[in-house]
Amino acid sequence: MAKNESRRRLLADAGLTVLAREGSRGLTHRAVDEAAGVPTGTTSNYFRSREALVTGLVDRIGERLAPSENDLARRGSAEPGPSLFADYLRDIVRRLTDEREVTLALFELRLESSRRPEVAAVLGAWQRAGFEGDVSFNAAAGLPGSRQEIALFHYALDGVLLDRLTTPLDPETSTDEIIDALVSGLLR
Repeated sequence: MAKNESRRRLLADAGLTVLAREGSRGLTHRAVDEAAGVPTGTTSNYFRSREALVTGLVDRIGERLAPSENDLARRGSAEPGPSLFADYLRDIVRRLTDEREVTLALFELRLESSRRPEVAAVLGAWQRAGFEGDVSFNAAAGLPGSRQEIALFHYALDGVLLDRLTTPLDPETSTDEIIDALVSGLLR
């Protein structure tokens, strides 16, 4: 296995670009090589199989979408309550919309996971770990909301993101307004 982590990240980022632009069927080692501008065969040196490539893409999605340490520290020292929870959700949506291509690639992988068990295994493990992290963060920060409510927010945010990144149902309503309505509706 190749050890050059900066090259691995470059290839994973190119893979996310291919996935977002071309969909799952367009994701090949050769297409990633072309998108990264590297010699043919480079991607397969780093990611030997399609499953290894998908795993690398999922790992890179996690890296690119993770909150910064500063954001976590700021929220960790803030007064717990619905407004802090709404701020946290707005930050999640901001990161996912700012990284539009990454989020579209994630949606592509989610769709592919419905047809390919090996993708479902990799993506499902990553999603469950993220969910558990959110539940733990929420509890540690003293934020309102139970495990069930955190799950409901995940479901709702997936819908908000799909709406905002594709064809918005109501483009006149701001994303912040939607988040505030979700928080007030689910945290009564």
